[in-house]
Formats: sequence, C-alpha cells, structure tokens
Amino acid sequence: MPSETPPVLAEVVRSGFVEGHHRGSLIVLAADGSVELSMGDPGAPFFPRSSNKPVQAAAMLRAGLELRGPRLALATASHSGEPFHLELVGKMLAEHGLTEDLLQCPPELPLDQGEMTRAVVSAGSEEAARSRLAMNCSGKHAAMLATCSANGWPLETYLEPAHPLQELIAETLESLSGDRVSHVGTDGCGAPLMAITPAGLARVFRNLALAPAESPEGRVAEAMRAHPEYVAGTQRIDTWLMSEVPGALAKVGAESVQAVALPDGRALAFKIYDGGNRAVGPVLARTLALLGVDSPVLERIADSPLLGGGRRVGEVRAAF
Repeated sequence: MPSETPPVLAEVVRSGFVEGHHRGSLIVLAADGSVELSMGDPGAPFFPRSSNKPVQAAAMLRAGLELRGPRLALATASHSGEPFHLELVGKMLAEHGLTEDLLQCPPELPLDQGEMTRAVVSAGSEEAARSRLAMNCSGKHAAMLATCSANGWPLETYLEPAHPLQELIAETLESLSGDRVSHVGTDGCGAPLMAITPAGLARVFRNLALAPAESPEGRVAEAMRAHPEYVAGTQRIDTWLMSEVPGALAKVGAESVQAVALPDGRALAFKIYDGGNRAVGPVLARTLALLGVDSPVLERIADSPLLGGGRRVGEVRAAF
C-alpha cells in the first residue's frame, strides 16, 4: 500500500450521514493505451488475486492445452459452486484421465449462498458438505492438472513456483502486463500468487481484449465473453457485465480487486485496500460510466444498500 493517504474511492452513507470510507487505487486506460484516469498509486505492486486467472489460462493454452467454450471459461473462473459448475469440473477431470483427489485446492463450500445452504442440508453438516470440486478455483486447478498431464509434467508438484507450468504463467503474466513479477505468494486456493501493479493488470486485460481471435489470449477472451456464467455464476457481477455489455471482459479478484476491458481496448483495474467487497460494485459502475458505458446493468452493479431495522437506510456509493 502507498505511504501517502490513498484517495477515497467509495463512501458509506447511512441515513444521509457519511460514516465510513473505502480507499484504494484505480487506473483507467483509453483505447490507445494511454492513461485516462489515475487515482492513488496504480504503480505500486499488489496481488491481483483471481483477476490473474485469465492469464493463467492463457499460459496453459500456450503450453498446448486444448480447451474451448465453457471448459476454457471455467479454467478462468471463480465459480459460485452451482450444479453446472461442479458437473463440468468433474467432466474436465475425467476427460483428461484425472480424478478429484488430484486437485490440491482445499475443500470448500459453494460461494453461492443458496447452493451452500442446500449442500449443508443435504450433507448434514458444513464439514461434510465441503469438497474440492465446490472450491471456486477448482476449474483452474483441473485445467492446470490437464496441462501437466498433456506435457508430461509432474502432477504432485503443480503448485510449486518452480514447476514448469508456474514458470510459464509468470512469463505470460510479465509479457501481457509489461511488469516484472515483484513477489510470489500463495493464493487462497494454494496456487502461486504473482504480484504486479494495477496499471499492469489493466494492460493485461487490454491485451486480452485486443488479442487475435485464435491466439491463446484471444481464445481465453472469447470463451469468457461467450460463457460468462461459467466465469462467475448466475448472481455475480462479472456475469451480469459480460452478458449485458457487448464485448466486455471482466474478472473480479479476492480482497476487492476488479479488472475490465472493453473491445476497443479501453480498460480499468482497481484495488480497494481494506478488501471491502461492498465497494466493488459502486466503484466499478462509476468507472464504467466514466468510460462511456451506457447500460441498465450499471445501476444493478452499483446497488450496494445499507439496512437499518430491516429496511434500506443508506448505501455504499462511489466518491469520484
């Protein structure tokens, strides 16, 4: 995080009174790649979290993995654990001669609240309901295993930073972002987590959006646009945006990271420093409006209500 006080990207307004703020960094690129808007320090390294997943998928295609359509979209996913997600992850493993026990992501509950409740009720307890398939990164892990299998790379160590797959992912991330990977940590799913800058992340998405159709990057972008419900879920912002804004490419990351590119090369990336997910929608909707996006979905994305006594008494709203 920058040493100077970061700017307020969103404010928390209850009963007409501003009771809190969400600070962060944000960058907007014009269609020609120039910086149109910069707030905070978008040149400071950070962890993009799951916003890096399209890059990981592109690296796997560069390694020769043959995935298209919903399967490729699922390789980029932070999925909600809905039945169609779990079914396709299982199929992907079986099609490559792999099994669920090879996945090294931790057993988790579905992200979708309804699916989580149904899973717990059906299994009898939260612990019994957890599974590696339900973990939101299971599609990525299945694709990583399939890539290793196709290349004769070790399966047991596919999450080690020195593994050939992870080294290729780092190389791909650097080539698409224009940044050097400044730090490697461990993501929530156990995979290596590579730090770049928000500016670099915006360049990644711009490059994905403008990539030739049959390039690995272009294939990833097309799969995400064509099958957004596999990238996220039926009740998720990324799905709504890619479904309703033609050509949009969007991917959220944990701890309030978001990246979006439009088909003409305009792009944005931001990070809310306190990880407050309730600020992501309002900040995203406002930034897209500044980019000239005019769609009813922005009102839906921006809506982040505050409740009092069971009724709406305020909201989280963009502050720029």
